[in-house]
Amino acid sequence: MDPLHITEFASNRYFEKLAQLRDASASQQGHAVEGPSSPPQPLPQSEFILPLRGSRTEEEERFVKPVDQKRHDKSRFLSFRSKILPSRASSVSSTEHIERRPSIAESTKQGLPFDELFLHLPNELQVQIIASLPLSDILNLRLASRSLHALVSLNEAPIVRYHLDHHIPAYAKRLYPIPQDTPLNFHYLCGIWHRLHVAAKLSYLMCEWITKEIFLRTTEEKRQVFAPQRERMRRRLIPLLFTVFHFFETYRDLHLKYIEEHGGYGLSKEPYTINPVEARIMNMYDDQTLLRVHQIFPLVISSFCRRLRPPSYVGRVEGALRGYLREKPPDEVHVAILCIGGLRQVERFWEVKGYNLRRAAVDAWYSSLVEPEVKKRRGLIGLGRKKSSATIGKQAAQDGMHSNRSSMDAGSLNRDAQSGNSLIFNTSLAAGMPMPALGKDHLRLLLADLPRLQQIWLTTAEAIILDRKIVERPTDIKRNAQVMLDLIREDGLDAEDEWWYGTSTAESVRPNLEAIEEDAFE
Repeated sequence: MDPLHITEFASNRYFEKLAQLRDASASQQGHAVEGPSSPPQPLPQSEFILPLRGSRTEEEERFVKPVDQKRHDKSRFLSFRSKILPSRASSVSSTEHIERRPSIAESTKQGLPFDELFLHLPNELQVQIIASLPLSDILNLRLASRSLHALVSLNEAPIVRYHLDHHIPAYAKRLYPIPQDTPLNFHYLCGIWHRLHVAAKLSYLMCEWITKEIFLRTTEEKRQVFAPQRERMRRRLIPLLFTVFHFFETYRDLHLKYIEEHGGYGLSKEPYTINPVEARIMNMYDDQTLLRVHQIFPLVISSFCRRLRPPSYVGRVEGALRGYLREKPPDEVHVAILCIGGLRQVERFWEVKGYNLRRAAVDAWYSSLVEPEVKKRRGLIGLGRKKSSATIGKQAAQDGMHSNRSSMDAGSLNRDAQSGNSLIFNTSLAAGMPMPALGKDHLRLLLADLPRLQQIWLTTAEAIILDRKIVERPTDIKRNAQVMLDLIREDGLDAEDEWWYGTSTAESVRPNLEAIEEDAFE
């Protein structure tokens, strides 16, 4: 018979030894049942050890003992060396402590908080996690600490690239293409999100007004029945209003450039058949976008103008009782709001509740544009109020102190910006929001050259549509009733979503209603 220690795994000898072990255990259990006086029979020892977790046998102790002995000898040697060379031993132990960094699993077992677990990750993984957050959370994360501010600011390009690939619709990237000469930054991404938010909010407000005023769904029961049509109308209006935002934003910039290039003389001094500034903007749009925006543009303008005048059902007596004493603003006020303030200013006025408050807000805004020029003219012709010498001296002293303080503040800000210590001037968001407030000189040039309300977009767009042969005849362009039916129809929504939003983008590019916090519509 072969020796026991050379038994081959899965051989006949292997199975015989297993059978012997089972018989021995069965006989031992039988003796235990017969009586306690019978002595237990020892199990036959074997050189083969099954891979089971349990108490160690003598053979395991024999095989494990040399390893433990080696560790014990090593520890004795290190302790002996530490007694002889304490400095060397301390340096070795400190080096081992630095090199051995606790893993994520060990940190989780120790119950560390999430922020410490996040800091244990490599920088690449931290940037990937931050990029998957919403944009508002990323911007707030920059305010948490200097280290997070530096981490987010130094990795703007990959974070912005992730959001462009997953959360920005296709029509936004067509109108505002990705810059090629400059690296991606938060200013480009936040500018797109600002325009999307304005378009989504104004779309919601317009749908609420259309549901009440045009479709006459005034009761809660009728509004609930009309909810699917209102949602389809809202989704269709968002990309169209985004394009209108792009039109007025680009129109203001190109209009100022046109006036400066022509020596201060604007479009009102030039004879033209097609507005050159509008034609230049509309050449950026494809045929489908141009036609769809042209069809809903009268609805946008008319709904905004209706918003700034008393309700149509109110007569003179009821208007006097309610306090509706102001009439609608003149056309030049509407044009100034659209061409200077843009859709953002339209959305601000639309949100004001109450006709009197809304008209007061419009008058205050327009007077802030016109009053500096009126005061300047009054001062030139000597109609300004006369001031005493004491008042003039006091105002001059206050102006001097204010100018000194402002110059000191400006000097400190400039020094911070040049030295690189300012966290504001070193970020891309310091460039400002889209369509910021204009200076006095630019306001003066635009106010003197505003177009007529009835000629904005409509004349130039229809001429270009017919010139491109997008439609055969002007009667083929859909008007108000057909446009309203197209906005609420059920079919064709998938094809439109594919055109506006693309096929590879996520569901998050479609702004939902819950993301827009609104008060109850008056």
